[in-house]
Amino acid sequence: MKRLELFEFEDFNWLPIFIRSGITKLIIVLHRFIGTSEVITNLIIEIQKKSHFNQIIDLGSGAGGPMLDVIQRLQSKHTNLELILTDLYPNQTIVKTINNKKLAHVTYSKTALDATNVNEVSQGLKTMIASFHHMKPNIAKKILKSAQDSNSPILIYEIAKNTIPTLIWWLLLPISLLILMVMSLVMTLFVKPLSLAQIVSTYLIPIIPIIYAWDGQASLMRTYTFKDVKTLLPEKDEKNYEWIIADAQKLNGKKLGYCIMGYPKMNT
Repeated sequence: MKRLELFEFEDFNWLPIFIRSGITKLIIVLHRFIGTSEVITNLIIEIQKKSHFNQIIDLGSGAGGPMLDVIQRLQSKHTNLELILTDLYPNQTIVKTINNKKLAHVTYSKTALDATNVNEVSQGLKTMIASFHHMKPNIAKKILKSAQDSNSPILIYEIAKNTIPTLIWWLLLPISLLILMVMSLVMTLFVKPLSLAQIVSTYLIPIIPIIYAWDGQASLMRTYTFKDVKTLLPEKDEKNYEWIIADAQKLNGKKLGYCIMGYPKMNT
């Protein structure tokens, strides 16, 4: 398996909430810059053609990621889907903020939800957006197997593709970290709402840029390759369940990340 089991600061529950919040807000800005909401919207529409569902349960939502933009795009296409955001460590401030907005068809669950317990999640499409790489192989296998065993549709999307040789990654790491730190300084200007804590932790004491840079590089090498994913998939159930691993792309054909799509086959 090419994937490396590196750590990310966001995986630790001791990480201060304001730091975690600052990083997740930067991730939202990144998603908007590169246009992942368009890609994810297209994937959801594609899987809906293959499996019926009327709600989306997003696992590991953080600050909402691109899914708030995605649900708006879906509503504009008259899909009439409900979105439930969840997280293992739900930031109650973010939960309250999103719920108080009273966005149409959007709810953020206040209760902690472990993505590995797919069987215990409400019926509907399960999504994992740029979070599957956080799962160790045994947990990743459990998630995929439980989706197939429960005959539930699931869509996993990763922005990065772990294609760079490991040795080259280590050699370029100092430069890569510096680039991401500088990027975070610029991206912070687009964060809304921008808190005083995030300003101080970015420009005066640059703890957020440092963590953002490391987590970004670590997540690249923690991402499962296509070959890795094939070793994680459960034993095929060709009669009842289908798995697709493929590049994801925008409507213009430009590739952006990849997806793992699982869904129960419709009776014909």
